Order: sequence, then C-alpha cells, then structure tokens
Amino acid sequence: MVRLFSVLNVLGLLTVMLGGSLALPLAVALYQNDGAADDFARCAGVTILAGAALWATTRARRQELQPRDGFLLVSLVWTVLPAIAAVPLVTELGDLSFVDAYFEAVSGLTTTGASVFSSVERLPVSINVWRTQLVWLGGMGILVFAVAILPLLAVGGAQIFRSETPGPMRETRLTSRIAETARGLWLVYWALTAACLLGYRLAGMGWLDAMMHAFATLGLGAFTPHDDSFAFFASVRVELVAIVFMTLAGLNFGTHFLAVQRRSLGVYRRDPESIPYLVVLAASVLGIALYLWLRGTYAGFPTALRHSAFNVVSMATTAGFSTVDFAAWPVFAPLLMLFLCTFATCSGSTGGGIKLLRAQLQVKQAARELKRIVHPRAYIPVKLGGTAVENNIVFAVLGFMLVYGAVLVIATLLLALSGLDATSSFSAVIACLNNTGPGLDKVGPTSSYAFLSDFQKCVCTATMLLGRLEVFALVVVFTPSFWRQ
Repeated sequence: MVRLFSVLNVLGLLTVMLGGSLALPLAVALYQNDGAADDFARCAGVTILAGAALWATTRARRQELQPRDGFLLVSLVWTVLPAIAAVPLVTELGDLSFVDAYFEAVSGLTTTGASVFSSVERLPVSINVWRTQLVWLGGMGILVFAVAILPLLAVGGAQIFRSETPGPMRETRLTSRIAETARGLWLVYWALTAACLLGYRLAGMGWLDAMMHAFATLGLGAFTPHDDSFAFFASVRVELVAIVFMTLAGLNFGTHFLAVQRRSLGVYRRDPESIPYLVVLAASVLGIALYLWLRGTYAGFPTALRHSAFNVVSMATTAGFSTVDFAAWPVFAPLLMLFLCTFATCSGSTGGGIKLLRAQLQVKQAARELKRIVHPRAYIPVKLGGTAVENNIVFAVLGFMLVYGAVLVIATLLLALSGLDATSSFSAVIACLNNTGPGLDKVGPTSSYAFLSDFQKCVCTATMLLGRLEVFALVVVFTPSFWRQ
C-alpha cells in the first residue's frame, strides 16, 4: 500500500520550499514598489507555516519511499503546488477567479506558457517575475531539486527522481548516487540560466527583463512580461540568444551533465537523440524559410530565415515564444510547427511532447514490422545508438502512444462539445498536451486563453498536467490496482 504519511511528509517539505521561492518576487515587489509586497509576504508566511506543520506532524510516521509512493507524490505535487502558487495571483489581482489563477499556475509549473491574461504588461512587475519563475522551477522539476537536499534530512529520493524524470534517465544514474545526479543536473541548469541571463543583458535587455526571459527560456515556457512576446524587442541579437538557449534546453540535460563531467563534446555525438534533434531543427528552419519566401510571405530570404529560425525553434522546442503571428502564415507552416512540437525535443530536456526517443522507437518498430511481413522468421531487433532495445520498452512506448492519442482525441472532443471551433479545439489540446502554449486560430500566438469558459479551461488544465507528467505517471494513480496491497 501507499505510505501516505511519508508522501505527505515530503509534500510538506516541498511546500516550504515553494513558500521560500516567493522571496524573489517579494524582493522585486519591494524594489519596484508595485504594491504586491504585502500579498507576497503573507502568502510566503502562510505557505511556509502550513508546509512546516504538515512536515512536522507526519515526520514521526514516515518510512522509506517506494516506487508506488513516488508516483503518488509526483501527482500530488503537480496538482497541489499550483493551487498554492495561484494564491498570490488571486490575492493581488482581485478580479481573477481561482480557475483562471490555477490555470495560470499550472501553465507555469508545467512550462506550457498558455496564459489567461489578455495584457501581461498591466500586471505588477513582481507578478510577472513570479509567473516566469514558476516556469523555471517547473522546467527541471521541483522534485529533482528536492532529491538533491532530501538526503540531508534522511529522506530517500531515488523513487521520487525516477517518477519525475522523463525518458531513459529514469533507469540510468549519471553518478553513483541519485542525489549527486540531481545536484549535477541543477548545476548545469543554473549555469545555463546564468549564461542565458548574461546573453540577454549583453544583447540589450534590462536586468529584470533578462532574468525573466532567462527563466522562461531555460524552462521552455512562453511566459514573458510583454504582450508582443519577443517582437517587443525587435532585435536580431536578442532572438539569436533565445534560439541558442532554446536549442540547448531542448537537449537532454543528462547529456549536458556528462559533456561537462567528461569535458568532451563527443557525448552529444554518441547520444541517440542529439544529432537527429539538431538535424530536425535545422531542416525545419530552412524548409519553412524557403517555403515562406517562395510563397511571397516575406520579400527576401534573409527576412524569411530570421522569422523562421526563431518561431520554428520556439515551437519545436515547445518554448512557445513568437516574433510574428505565425498563425497568419500559409497554413502548411503553422501546421508543420504544431507537428514538430509533438516530438522534437529530447528525453530529459525541459521540453514537452512525446520526445524524439519515443518517435525514433516508433519509426524503427514500424520498419521492423514491415520487414517481418517479408521475412516472418527473421530476428530483427530494434536498435538505438547501436544498442538493441528490449521488447518490453518498445511495448511500453506503444502503450504510451495509445494513451497519448486517446487523451488528444477525448480532450479535443470535449472542447468541441463545449462550443469551441474545431481548429481552436485541436490546436489548444496539442499546445497544452505538449506544453507548448500557443496554438492556432483563437488560441494563436497573439491571443490568450482568457475567452475560454471555466469548463474549457479545466479541460486544458488537465491536459497540461497529463502532458507534463507524460500521461502514465498521473493516470496510474487513478487505477484500482495502484491502491491494492
């Protein structure tokens, strides 16, 4: 059975940590004198006290966490913590409903970047800092950070780490101890964030803008403090910095860690995803640039290449930023970009979607089945990176794809049933399930999700959570067998 007190004990500690993270927007509110300091201070105090109380009252009955406990903890964290993160939005913005605030908080922590605000520039600066900070915290996962410090409090973290971290990193330890792995990943994450911040500052952004955009860029979530997203800056240098760091954030952070640890770029060449990922990005950027130029969308190829490079990389990595309303491009381009966001990012990255590793396995499995039709008795293994992949992994990916497709269909039908048009319904679900943010038509890059009804926002919220937890980690908690001895 699930060790509920152990799960609640860790949840209490994570709640304390979330309350502590409110110190940054509180400091900004005090510095900017934007009127939100009191609300942030109260929220931080209440959150820390509530988390500490939960941790203290369950401490005596805690036990070592098992894999099943990890799944429950992950599900609770990604549903409960957004509710806490939504409180500053509700208290500071009095006309904002809790449904809207929860949608915004889930969108931040899942790094989706879909917003219910029609104008973010009217918000207090500290609120925008909090929104982008949520993206950054969710980018690598609050739990991975917790794994790095929980051993200091005699709470094992291996099970949490495996449940939270996507892709092959679940089974592969990059260092001898799981806590060292988590610390190593966070050091890489911190270093890339600092480099991105400095890059934006040198490109012409102010310090606050640079910090908020660095948070959102490394987390690959589309929250920015400007209604026009990156079009606000109209700067090639800013866009180049964003392209570089969006691309890096879409790679496996485990691969970054190993490259730093071994001081070798050969790690990327040996990784089964890195080179295909870069090839897909480059081919898509060049192909869409050429398409836009030949269709006369832009008069010159350099202009088409500039807008294609930023917006294609942004959508493919599920960052969701924009410099133009790409939904107004000839329909092939935005549809291809939506397709890219479903699979282009690497496992172990901060991006969403099914991940390139699963897509590769699906293609290779399809090719194997075609060969078996011709050679029914042949032994044809599925290989990645020169290594044969066990059939149970291939079958697990097939099961994931089935559930992923079912969520896509059901959520789209629910939105359509509630009155939303087909294009907006489908693209909203694609954007939320893959944690990308902007879709097409009414939920395009120049629009927000504010016009949706509460029911439609709840459907999108659930879809974001399912996408962030890669479906199974959340769905398994609702199965009867999960709760049996």
